[in-house]
Amino acid sequence: MAEHKHGEMNIDVQEKTFEGFITASARVAMVSIAALIFMALVNS
Repeated sequence: MAEHKHGEMNIDVQEKTFEGFITASARVAMVSIAALIFMALVNS
């Protein structure tokens, strides 16, 4: 079995995936907050 050497794995794809996930999560949160504020303003 091959020896494991810490820090030698290429993680570019994982970093891009994580960045995309964080960006999408932030956008969904912003849209949700905007929708809640809109509903509160319209419903008054």
